[in-house]
Amino acid sequence: MNDDATSRAAGLLRGHRESIDRLDAILVFTLAERFKHTQEVGRLKAEHALPPSDPVREEAQIARLTDLAKQADLDPAFAKKFLNFIIQEVIKHHEKHQS
Repeated sequence: MNDDATSRAAGLLRGHRESIDRLDAILVFTLAERFKHTQEVGRLKAEHALPPSDPVREEAQIARLTDLAKQADLDPAFAKKFLNFIIQEVIKHHEKHQS
């Protein structure tokens, strides 16, 4: 590759990395906002003696996110794993409120 092509490739790479960095920040802040709401759900469940887990809602959410992943051209299996991870973290937080 010549210097001009290398320079163009470096610029494209930098642009992609800057976009990735912005998207990572969006993901972190979005997850933080989501967990604020799930913390409130956990408190409500604890106050009203509701179970920390809601399997019917979890199944519906997984189906909904799997469909969204397909629409977004994201691997649905990855989306399902990611959501399952988040759900397990939320349940752990809800169980802490129950104690």
